[in-house]
Amino acid sequence: MSRRDVPHAPEPESGSTSGSGADALTRIRAARPSLPPSERRVADTVVSDPAGSSGLSIGLLAERAATSPATVLRFCRTLGFGSYPQLRLALAAAVAHERAVGGEQSALGTDIDPSDTLEQIVKKIIYNEVRTLDATARSLDPAVLGRAVDAITAARRIDIFGVGASAFVGQDLHQKLHRIGHITFVWTDVHAALTASALLGPDDVAIGISHSGETEDTVDPLVAAAERGATTIALTNFPHSSLAVAADLVLTTAARETPFRSGATVSRIAQLALIDCLFVAVAQRSYDTAAAALQETYTAVQRRRRRRP
Repeated sequence: MSRRDVPHAPEPESGSTSGSGADALTRIRAARPSLPPSERRVADTVVSDPAGSSGLSIGLLAERAATSPATVLRFCRTLGFGSYPQLRLALAAAVAHERAVGGEQSALGTDIDPSDTLEQIVKKIIYNEVRTLDATARSLDPAVLGRAVDAITAARRIDIFGVGASAFVGQDLHQKLHRIGHITFVWTDVHAALTASALLGPDDVAIGISHSGETEDTVDPLVAAAERGATTIALTNFPHSSLAVAADLVLTTAARETPFRSGATVSRIAQLALIDCLFVAVAQRSYDTAAAALQETYTAVQRRRRRRP
């Protein structure tokens, strides 16, 4: 039985270009890992040069992707585009959006180059992090976020699973929820995570954090928690990943990791932004109590601050 509530992009209405613009590229990047190899080549071709691809006939795009026009059509249907012309319009809109938002800074969206100056590195990193936050905000489903907030607010306990860079994000969420009085645990070791999952029940919430959504040490504990009846929440960049499939609720980021920045840079920023959204919304549900708890915990550590003479 499927327990997921994956926030797929809406299907475009007949004759419309719903899902066009920058959101189209976000959807393509998110779907890429789950595509068959031939359709993945189409995705790679489109993402690497959306402006050029938007001007190609279906035959030329298929040729560039080393595949067939029929595969390009399947790719369009998989991504929710009713026809190849709709895909071309969406790509053209995406390019226009990038230019409108980035202007002359569009080149900053490229990866770090060996010849880049320190100033260029700083500009590229900041530019891409800002764009990632913007794309994440646009792709986030408020209804799913609201249901996640409801579940966390009412939970008897909250267990968070994450390893590697995602572990730091999990620790941040743990610290925030713990400060306002929620019984929260964070597990970064798979044995400890599986042990914790075995003690969960229908009144509990389990949260798995993984950019790829395919980290077994995070997926397996979330699956175990689901089997125990806990409400499960996935925070991932890929809504069709194993972690997303295992979850009741899926919160997606829209990070674009390039080879040089694959060490969880922009993805971590996007995850932390979603964590902040969750925390603030949960705290808002019991505003006075949460505000008092935050003030008390803040006061508790003030005496540890060095006072300059």
